[in-house]
Amino acid sequence: MASTFPASESAAVSLRGVSKYYGALHAVDGVDLDIPRGEIFGLIGHNGAGKSTLFKMMLGLISATQGEILIGGAQVGGRGFRAARRHLGYLPENVVLYDNLSGLETLRFFARLKHASPAQCQEVLDRVGLAHAGARPVREYSKGMRQRLGFAQALLGAPQVLFLDEPTNGLDPQAIRDFYATLRGLQTQGVTVIITSHILAELQERVDRLAIMAAGKIQAVGSVQALREQTQMPLVFELQLQAEDAPAVAQALAPLTGEAPELLATGLRLRCPREHKMAVLAALAPFGARVRDVKMQEPSLEDVFFGFSD
Repeated sequence: MASTFPASESAAVSLRGVSKYYGALHAVDGVDLDIPRGEIFGLIGHNGAGKSTLFKMMLGLISATQGEILIGGAQVGGRGFRAARRHLGYLPENVVLYDNLSGLETLRFFARLKHASPAQCQEVLDRVGLAHAGARPVREYSKGMRQRLGFAQALLGAPQVLFLDEPTNGLDPQAIRDFYATLRGLQTQGVTVIITSHILAELQERVDRLAIMAAGKIQAVGSVQALREQTQMPLVFELQLQAEDAPAVAQALAPLTGEAPELLATGLRLRCPREHKMAVLAALAPFGARVRDVKMQEPSLEDVFFGFSD
């Protein structure tokens, strides 16, 4: 069946001045954000930063104190949102399932709630790797299997926007890999994915852009590389060379790094400003084969996160 998700030239998700207040507590405070269609977008922050509250407002589960939220061009809480909501999928952080139902019965239950075709249920079970367990009661499922079943219910109804809150909780490395492969497949179909996770290393290479939240506000938005450049964090070089060559190399590099390189058993470690990267490499060229190896380390997403949120 063709999608009836509202056609719009605007972003898949758009927020303007969105806030949620609980008395004096500003759980979300003046958020502006645009997420294009077909993007895998990460939302990260400390516990209590406002991520889950923001998710629930975008889904229409709680109302905003002020501001406007558009999903697929439809205003959340407005007249057109009921139709748009049929094309949203949501996996909460803590999945609650009925232990006495089988995996397949669970999906049929959610399909009825979402007015999705029950014929999708077996297909979605296959997609998340639970085809072998569809007839088993959920009480016999491991934590990871329950998480995959929760993901399966979020996929019912061919959603155009997926909200995934800590979706890999309890998954083993292979299941995590399969999960992100599924997301990339959905992305090629134009599905927008908004994902939160505390496992920053997992998100680092898997999202197109991300937003860092702290104290209810968006502190920064961009690709991982763009955020690295905004923080102006130094690059780390590790040079493998003979001990007798280390003093000369250190002397050549010291003017570029602003600090003395650290002596290692295998060579040198040094930190340098990003804008001096090519100058460091040029300064190493005269040493030729005496420099056996060069490793350059970019700031991790965790480094970037603490750079913005602390």
